[in-house]
Amino acid sequence: MAMRASPGPFRRAGSARAATLAAGGAGGAERPGRSAPLQDETLGVASVPSQWRGVQGIRGETKSCQTASIATAEASVQARTQVDAQVQTEAPEPVAPVPVSQPDTLRLAAFLRRVEATVIRELNNNWQSHAFDGYEVNWTEPQQTVSCLHTLVYPPAQGQGLHVTGISWNATGSVLACAYGRLDDGDWSTLKSYVCTWNLDRQGLNPQQPSAVVEVPSAVMCLAFHPTQPSHIAGGLYSGEVLVWDMSRPEDPLLWRTGLTDDTHTDPVYQVLWLPEPRHSHRFQVLSASTDGRVLLWRGSGAGQLRLSKGFALAVQQLPRSTKLKKPPRGETEVGVTSVAFSSFDSSLFVLGTEGGFPLKCSLAAEAAALTRMPSSVPLRAPVQFTFSPHGGPVYSVSCSPFHRNLFLSAGTDGHVHLYSMLQAQPLTSLQLSHKYLFAVRWSPVRPLVFAAASGEGDVQLFDLQKSSQKPTVSITQTQDGSPVYCLEFNSQQTQLLAAGDAKGMVKVWQLSTAFTEQGPRETEDLDQLEAEVAT
Repeated sequence: MAMRASPGPFRRAGSARAATLAAGGAGGAERPGRSAPLQDETLGVASVPSQWRGVQGIRGETKSCQTASIATAEASVQARTQVDAQVQTEAPEPVAPVPVSQPDTLRLAAFLRRVEATVIRELNNNWQSHAFDGYEVNWTEPQQTVSCLHTLVYPPAQGQGLHVTGISWNATGSVLACAYGRLDDGDWSTLKSYVCTWNLDRQGLNPQQPSAVVEVPSAVMCLAFHPTQPSHIAGGLYSGEVLVWDMSRPEDPLLWRTGLTDDTHTDPVYQVLWLPEPRHSHRFQVLSASTDGRVLLWRGSGAGQLRLSKGFALAVQQLPRSTKLKKPPRGETEVGVTSVAFSSFDSSLFVLGTEGGFPLKCSLAAEAAALTRMPSSVPLRAPVQFTFSPHGGPVYSVSCSPFHRNLFLSAGTDGHVHLYSMLQAQPLTSLQLSHKYLFAVRWSPVRPLVFAAASGEGDVQLFDLQKSSQKPTVSITQTQDGSPVYCLEFNSQQTQLLAAGDAKGMVKVWQLSTAFTEQGPRETEDLDQLEAEVAT
């Protein structure tokens, strides 16, 4: 809304209103003491043109943008050939039913009566025949020679000059465990050692890189895989401890240990075995044997401890009087145990090899108290039932036949292997295989007349008693410099494999020829006959 300007000089609106207020409003009053009313007025429109728009209009520019020309092309595709095909089934031809002839029951019955006696006679002859006893179809290519498949080495252990003191195959037959320690003279109680495993079925096997390695603060003298748990290993140490590892836990493999208590062995442990519990065949205990004269059974507990469940002690006073023993030094009465083997036919029967050179027949069911002063949390029993004629030195290994309940082998420092019967003290036969020590002997798990022995001259000797009872069938050179072979084990799952460990820190896996893995006809009967012939 526009307002009319008053005559007079030009003032700012603010100044004019201030002057009016200063004058007391006299200029806008018609009467004294009363305000004048406000009035609306209509004035002319004042227009002020914009100089800024004119200036900007002069400076304005017009620009345009255009893309480059677009090239286009047209193409067509046409198949060169065209084929039409049709499929139509033919109308089925009717098939005439085959007439079923009616059997002549009278003639059939007459025929069966006529041949009945002949058929029964031939069936009885076949049932009594032994022509195909032990025969199994072998679909694999026959192996004519014994060859070395793998040479396994752990360089840190070899660099320390450690020996392979024990080997064991796991339940699947694919993993081989190796214990490192020392078997020569000296105090190796503080020497760090190792337990290594190799999975031979793994692709890209590196023979110098084990699948798993466990460092052990004391020399490992022996080990044994669990019969059904493929990753559990029990080991015996130079310090007398018994440990169990779970190799599937690489960060913390130690599962159980005996610790250093009054129950712990006071001498090195030279053999460990897994035994099923009498009332729970699916549960297993660890058996350990030591040169302190004790054989102990351990059961794992939830606290990571192996607790003693049963124990046996060998005292000189309780051995049969026919046994000729040297007087023990310094009043000692314990008989040192070096090896153990259990019967495949009687779970309570076992054989011990001793430092005195004589094998002992023992029983887990023994009740007589052992005459010993060694402390123990459980009563110690005297297990010896029978004593066999001794070797000329300590017995390092014993092995019970898996095919005959009375036969077992023993090997010792006199270089001889003795074949014994459980029923007589004198050996059935004695074979001198080496002029040095024999450290291990094992029966074959598949051939009743085959066994292997590891010698101190660096070779593994394979015997087939069906071919010769006096000399080895094959002698395998394990070490080129004649270093001793300390341990060997057949593979009960992959029966063509035999592993042996030596003083050079190497484990060699040998593939046996077919002659050592295929059982011949009547071989078990030949074993019985061999026992009878030698005994007479």
